[in-house]
Amino acid sequence: MDLGLTGRACVVTGASQGIGREIALRLAAEGADVLVVARREDALGAVAQAASGPGRVVPCVADVTDPAAPARVLDAAHDAFGAVDVLVNNAGTSYVRALEELTDEDWHRNHELHVMAPMRLMQALAPRMADRGWGRIVNVTSSAGKRPSPMNAAYAVSKAGQLSLSRAFADAYAARGVLVNAVAPGITASELWVGEGGMADQLAGRDGGTREEAIAARAAKAPLGRMSTPAEIADVVVFLCSERAASVAGAAWSVDGGAVATIL
Repeated sequence: MDLGLTGRACVVTGASQGIGREIALRLAAEGADVLVVARREDALGAVAQAASGPGRVVPCVADVTDPAAPARVLDAAHDAFGAVDVLVNNAGTSYVRALEELTDEDWHRNHELHVMAPMRLMQALAPRMADRGWGRIVNVTSSAGKRPSPMNAAYAVSKAGQLSLSRAFADAYAARGVLVNAVAPGITASELWVGEGGMADQLAGRDGGTREEAIAARAAKAPLGRMSTPAEIADVVVFLCSERAASVAGAAWSVDGGAVATIL
């Protein structure tokens, strides 16, 4: 299936590893040009080197929580591609922290990363897409935004906010050709979960078991019975970035192996 992404100019945040890296590589494989945004220059360079598709992959070092980041990203995209057609807000992180242990700084940091940062980028890029009559924005949220997780309530609340933010922009821009949607992954075999010191190790340390037991216990809660892979999440995101998703706006697609038991 031709997704109609050849020549489209894309921005992917949090693109140095995990889901973001897979999204960038798949967009490039479809012929799109991709500005990959993250804080680590070496990791972004590795993503650019790993790209095997016809699309170009251009690194942009930026911290998306910096209020100046949208201008930096916009300038880099215009220098590289001339415009931006697609924005994927993927940057995010979490950690294991009990509700009573969360500090004001935890709540603030999660809100800045998962709500304010994508809001600023959409605020900068959506009107420009609308002026050209075509655009795609995908916000990578979390199943925790649909069903709060006890592992980190500050993360869950910020991801619920990101879902509402996504819907607000969808309503504002759909009639002008800019389709905004969200994808809500569940437990995923990315560096966040299975990397050294990641969520699995943190849960094992808290529960007194092994990392394998921690992963198995969480994966068992999904009807699929296993973790999703970053590639499986990326496939859904790339579809929503494409011409083939021309009638999808304001959606929040769960890609969690069925873990969130809802039909909405």
